[in-house]
Amino acid sequence: MPHKYAIEITSSDEDEEFIAVAPELPGCSTFGVTEEEALREVKVAVSLWLEAAPEEGRAIPEPAYS
Repeated sequence: MPHKYAIEITSSDEDEEFIAVAPELPGCSTFGVTEEEALREVKVAVSLWLEAAPEEGRAIPEPAYS
């Protein structure tokens, strides 16, 4: 079963972009010019984070919400 992690998207008026974060996965964040782009990019970042975690000796946390 695929993991479903919470994703938070905020806008940055200063940078005129959207920041997307998966708070349950330390350091997993990205940005996009639109909310849709930020969401697409953070989904890729989550996949890459989950792929790299075992190689880096990190435990993969269970999602807070399923």
